Amino acid sequence: MTSFLLYSLNRMKILSVNLGERKAVNWRGKTIFTGMFKLPVDNPIFLSHEDVDGDHVVDRRYHGGFDKACYLYASEAYIFWTQEYPKLKLTSGFFGENITVEGLDETEINIGDQYIVGEAIIEISQSRQPCFKLGIRFETQKIIKQFINAPYPGIYIRVLKPGKVSASDRMILHKKRLDEPTVLEIFQMIYGINKNKALIKKALDSIFLADSAKKAIRKRLKINLIKPKL
Repeated sequence: MTSFLLYSLNRMKILSVNLGERKAVNWRGKTIFTGMFKLPVDNPIFLSHEDVDGDHVVDRRYHGGFDKACYLYASEAYIFWTQEYPKLKLTSGFFGENITVEGLDETEINIGDQYIVGEAIIEISQSRQPCFKLGIRFETQKIIKQFINAPYPGIYIRVLKPGKVSASDRMILHKKRLDEPTVLEIFQMIYGINKNKALIKKALDSIFLADSAKKAIRKRLKINLIKPKL
């Protein structure tokens, strides 16, 4: 591994740690609950094996669990989204992330990469798949398509060793999986943007990629294989 790559992978710094309360919101005339509305906290957060202590995970079908114990998002992406939505006050945690990271680059981070973060050891498991609750946060469902077409999906992680993480901690590379697809490649496979057959096979054969991501990729392939009616 080149010294430049090692530098780029070790430059990541935690800018904010964020927690969310259970919040009632209106969705198509009905009241639903979400933990999407997260705010920075001053104290360290604790990463456990299936979630972040003190953070409210409302729908565990899609959030939390071993493969989605915590969500990380890049601080640099906020610059892009602030330009797209100048009237919104986009502060750390706006995307529902528990950890806002400076220098996080989904084109450089591979599935299965491991990092030491504060007291914890984490492993990259998959990219995000945005749902309507991101649209509620942005006050428009147009954000879903925009998010899919942008190169900032953020990353979900497994927690291999639980521990405290604080703002100002660094993400230090522990193990690198150069043979695995990157987070952005997985994200683009899920939404049919990346159709590289060899890369898709590698993703589906990966022991590090979360099953939910594999299921989404297989679903996309099945859709693409349906022949139009004549």
